[in-house]
Amino acid sequence: QVQMTETGGGLVQPGGSLRVSCATSGLTFSDIIMGWFRQAPGKEREFVAAINTGGYTYYSTSVKGRFTISRDNAKNTAYLQMNKLRPEDTAVYYCAAELSRGQSSAQYPRKNFYTFWGQGTQVTISS
Repeated sequence: QVQMTETGGGLVQPGGSLRVSCATSGLTFSDIIMGWFRQAPGKEREFVAAINTGGYTYYSTSVKGRFTISRDNAKNTAYLQMNKLRPEDTAVYYCAAELSRGQSSAQYPRKNFYTFWGQGTQVTISS
């Protein structure tokens, strides 16, 4: 049974930093592509970042230069380090996973690319 659990969300002031984690089980972590998405109230779930099995990283334009995705295969965990946070970063953050089969990275930003999802963690940026 696949389980994915996000932790680390919370309330942060604008300009601050936060790291969210996604612990997985039931998958061979080193064989999966990990993605982070977010969904603000009344908006569509949107792509934030992805990291493939080779450690290559991909970001949306809205977070590039501020957020960093990483993975620790020994801990079966992916991370999203978020710096210079803005009120518009407020959302529920979800991690997602898909088995790597040589797919094009052009697919990584698509929600329907990923088979497995976590339950989400709330990140709120407010003074």
